[in-house]
Amino acid sequence: MTILTIGFILIAVLVVLVLMGMQIAYALFSVAFVGIWIIRDSIGLAFRMLELTAYSGIADYLFATIPLFVLMGLLVSVSNVGRDTFAVAEDLLRRMICGLGVATVAANTVFAAVTGVSIASAAVFTRVAVPEMTRHGYRPAFSAGTVAGSSVLGMLIPPSLLLIIYGVLAEVSIGGMFIAGILPGLMLAGGFVLMLIGLTIVAPGFVLSDPESSRARRLDRTIKRMPLNEMIRKLIPIILLVILVLGGLYTGFFTPTEAGGVGAFGALVVALSRRSLNRHKLWQVMKQTGVISVSILLLLIAASFYSRMLAIAGLPTAIADLVSHSGFGPLGFMFLYATIILLMGMILDSTSILLIMVPIAAPIAQGLGLDLMHFGIVTVLAVEIGLLTPPFGISVFTVHNTLNDPDVSVEQIFAATLPFIAVMLLVLIAVALLPATVTVFL
Repeated sequence: MTILTIGFILIAVLVVLVLMGMQIAYALFSVAFVGIWIIRDSIGLAFRMLELTAYSGIADYLFATIPLFVLMGLLVSVSNVGRDTFAVAEDLLRRMICGLGVATVAANTVFAAVTGVSIASAAVFTRVAVPEMTRHGYRPAFSAGTVAGSSVLGMLIPPSLLLIIYGVLAEVSIGGMFIAGILPGLMLAGGFVLMLIGLTIVAPGFVLSDPESSRARRLDRTIKRMPLNEMIRKLIPIILLVILVLGGLYTGFFTPTEAGGVGAFGALVVALSRRSLNRHKLWQVMKQTGVISVSILLLLIAASFYSRMLAIAGLPTAIADLVSHSGFGPLGFMFLYATIILLMGMILDSTSILLIMVPIAAPIAQGLGLDLMHFGIVTVLAVEIGLLTPPFGISVFTVHNTLNDPDVSVEQIFAATLPFIAVMLLVLIAVALLPATVTVFL
């Protein structure tokens, strides 16, 4: 067998190991170690490369962004900022068509700008938004689907852990990736809002349990409105955090690592000022930060080791030659790549897909003249769709488990997320065809 054939076999083995339930980090380490051993016929070299990768893989100061942004997101979650943001959005949009659905998207958009984790958004808004939407006449399954669908904004609107992971794997600026994700994230949020309004007009039975009574309740002028000073009080913490983190990044005043540190400190001040952080909760936040951060950093070391094996096997160069001779061209390659990611999203989680695909695809994309930041946003959009597609659909399962309602099945929530998937596909195509949507702020 040629070295190239061995490389393709090893990728297939990696996918099989992950599907069999092996943790992605161990699968990456095992396949990369065995691959280097076989290709170079030297177990000593495999151990030596593992040793070098374990140190150099995360030795850069830049990797401090991961625990800092994780800490910021967890502190924001325990501060009930998500609940307050939804309360304000609910009050402002109450009389709008599908007002609470739009409020959920709006609150998720703002919340995503300070958490960066879709699962956190899904868990928070399942507890906050679903009971309120159901009480106002929305179908429980649609309410849950709206939370699951809009939660994916956390993976695109900066700061996002997926954007950080892609930036590390593709060796591009993380600050640049954050800025590149702003307009596509807003396009996605805007598309969700238009879809919810249109769906309520065209198919009210899909959205509302009793369309007529829900309409009367929406137009009821006797509903007590939230005072302006209370709205401002509820929104000030999250607005200040967004300005602090994204404003500092956009103006170049902070590096991504500094923005993470300042954001985490700001979130700590918010949590303490709201008296929502006792000694027990602080310990839980610190422990979760450590567990999540170490897991991600271990994955990045494994991915770096896997990338070195791929380079030794010559896989990226071989695939690039294959693509260039196939007549696909840069755009054709991007759509083929996005299709593969969409299919993988049905069986693998988002981080696993990035760790497997980006080390192979990024060098090819660069060789074809594609902008790696544009390529990265397309990648993250495609990966996000996998958070909603069966049978894996981790956001859907998070909402279902958090809701714990026997009358709302997983299948019903998956069905309710289909309109969100359609919007995401349209935005994916638009972003792929129009690189300016990514580069406009760069």
